[in-house]
Amino acid sequence: MKLVIQRVTSASVTIDGKVTGSIGKGYMVLIGIGREDSEETVRKYADKMLKLRIFEDENGKTNLSLSQVNGELLLVSQFTLYADTSSNRPGFTPAAPPDMAEKLYNCFVEYCRDKVAKVETGEFGADMKVSLINDGPFTICL
Repeated sequence: MKLVIQRVTSASVTIDGKVTGSIGKGYMVLIGIGREDSEETVRKYADKMLKLRIFEDENGKTNLSLSQVNGELLLVSQFTLYADTSSNRPGFTPAAPPDMAEKLYNCFVEYCRDKVAKVETGEFGADMKVSLINDGPFTICL
């Protein structure tokens, strides 16, 4: 599993001209699922993401977690995180097959919904336009 976590002041996903997910302060997360991933991997990475302390406290130190700032999540599937770029034309065989990836992506979303008040998503496999205001900028790759 690969996550690209961006701390944002706002983010949204648009599909066919319609906004399908939108958040304020929180994380916009690109989620890549690999062939070796499982539901256990999903829980491990989601827990790590949710425990990250990357929001500023009253002293300007990055010391607060998503829950401590009542943050929101925008979760977007992104198989291209598993691109093999050893040649000029990327290959995606390290990524999980679509049926497996969709199942684990949905598992990730539901796991987060049990822990975070507002979780928005894109649409698995859709052509999505993602907009965000990266706060910092602050980006973490897991």
